Amino acid sequence: MPTPTGTGAIYFGGGGTGGHLYPAIAVAEAIQRARPGMGVHFVGAMRGVEARVLPASSWPHELLDLHPLDRRRPWRNGAALRGIVGSIRRLDALDRVKPVRAVLGTGGYAAGALLSWAVLRRRPLFLWEGNATAGLTVRLFSRWARQVYLGFPEATASLPPAAHARVLVSGNPITPPPPGRASKSVARHAWNFPASVQRVLLIFGGSQGAQALNDAIGQWLPAALPASWGAIWITGPSDHARYAAHTSDRLRVVAYQQPMADAYATADLAIARAGAMSTSELCAWGIPMVLVPLPTSAGDHQRVNARALEGAGAALLVEQAMLSRDMLDASVAPLLANGPILTAMGNRARSRARVDAADIMADSILSAITP
Repeated sequence: MPTPTGTGAIYFGGGGTGGHLYPAIAVAEAIQRARPGMGVHFVGAMRGVEARVLPASSWPHELLDLHPLDRRRPWRNGAALRGIVGSIRRLDALDRVKPVRAVLGTGGYAAGALLSWAVLRRRPLFLWEGNATAGLTVRLFSRWARQVYLGFPEATASLPPAAHARVLVSGNPITPPPPGRASKSVARHAWNFPASVQRVLLIFGGSQGAQALNDAIGQWLPAALPASWGAIWITGPSDHARYAAHTSDRLRVVAYQQPMADAYATADLAIARAGAMSTSELCAWGIPMVLVPLPTSAGDHQRVNARALEGAGAALLVEQAMLSRDMLDASVAPLLANGPILTAMGNRARSRARVDAADIMADSILSAITP
């Protein structure tokens, strides 16, 4: 449980998306496990996912009037700049009530105001980057950071050279697989797959699904699934009605899956987007991947993530523009027929896993601010 307001706290800045907020929560939980008396406080935007998640939680938080910067039309950034100025005043007021011991920025426009405040007020500043290439916020503030935590070692190359000495490849803060987890045969039984199913293909495109991926899978999967394979296809809520009729004894078509651990526990191969957190989870579970990067991801970071994992031998990269039934037959079907390759890819994925990332980051921050 979060601690009540005290005399000081570590402040977390990041949001806009769950990929920025939930890692911050994981590190906050690790800090409070390691130092139960240490306060934490979240700072986010009124318009991001944090505006829905934090008020429904018991985490102390402040939601500020923050807006993303328009990089292509800078003359339209008046509201964003006014929001930063107003937020710095609000953070000064917060600091008088609950002094800021340190700041961790987890990316996104929601982090910018808090990080700017930390630089101006000379407070200990830490950064986390989950992708294989650093985003604008991390690149900009890395010169002032005491430590830059990376989920992918490849992200070092995208940071200013002066920041390289402060890099710590911590991994991404995820929920690790449970110790002593059940065998895959038990996990398959929980999904009511028949005994003939010896392996499971997992398909998902994020919490909201991925229409381009679903369209291609819908044309390919029902006829292409080998007799010894089952599949769990997580379509997302908006596409589920279109594909639910494909459900069979060997194919589970679901709109949403939580916890994902129940699906990961069965999977021998995954077809997925290439987000930082989902790929880190797949690595932790040792699941080989066919990755279809989102073409519109900021800075094309999903493609960079997929390339890094493909280079490590843990994944196959498939461009969304090339998705088709024939392409899936040519690229995925051979993997379904080759157990040794899947085993090798799974081992390479597992070698990339950092399941204790949140604890590593928490210990590092606490050590740095402890007299």
